[in-house]
Amino acid sequence: MAINLVKLPTKKKNLLLRVAHGHFATSHSHINYYIDVTMQKTRLSEARAVAQELVAAYTHNTIIDTVLCLDGTEVIGTCVASELTRDGYANMNAHQTIYIVRPEHTSGSQLLFRENTAPMISGKHVLILAASVTTGYTVQAAVEAVNYYGGLVAGIAAIFATVEECEGYPVVSIFNPNDLDHYESYDSHDCPWCKAGKRIDALVNSYGYSSL
Repeated sequence: MAINLVKLPTKKKNLLLRVAHGHFATSHSHINYYIDVTMQKTRLSEARAVAQELVAAYTHNTIIDTVLCLDGTEVIGTCVASELTRDGYANMNAHQTIYIVRPEHTSGSQLLFRENTAPMISGKHVLILAASVTTGYTVQAAVEAVNYYGGLVAGIAAIFATVEECEGYPVVSIFNPNDLDHYESYDSHDCPWCKAGKRIDALVNSYGYSSL
C-alpha cells in the first residue's frame, strides 16, 4: 500500500516539501517523517531551484572543482556546476570547468573511485552533495573518501539536513526539522514506537520507500 504523501508549501520559489507522517525505518534510524526528494532529483525545474538555493553559500568565497553526487543527485549536481560557472565564477581548475562525479560503493559501504575518476578528486576542491543528511554516516564516508584520494572537502550541501555540521564541516541545507511539525528520529534499537508495538509503515532511503 502506498503511503500518503502531502505537499507542504514553503517560502522557497519552485520548491515544495513532499512528506508523509508515520513510522519509517532507515538503515540507521527510525523517523516519523518520510521526505520524498524524488522530484527535486529528477525534475529539471526543481533541481535547478535546489541548486540556486544551495550555491548562494558558495559563490563568493569557496573554490569548487568537483561536485561529488551522493544519493542520485547528479541532475542537481549538474545544475550546481552550471550555476557556479555562470557570470565569471572563478575556480582553480585549469579548464575553468567543474567535474560532476558519482562514487562507486563497495560491499562494505565504502566509496571507491576508479583510476579514470580518481583524478577528478585528487588535488581538487570537492563539494559533497547529498539528498539528505540525518545520521551523517553516508556523508562521513564521502568525507573519508575525498581525504583518502587526496581531495579537499569544500563543503557539504543537502536538500534536507538534521545537523549543521558533519566531520567538522558545515552542512548547508534548504530544509531542516524546523520546517516540519515535531520531527523525531531515534536509533533503531531505541525506538519508542517499536516498543509501543506500532508497526513500521515503510522502509525508506533517499531513493524512495517500500511499504510494509
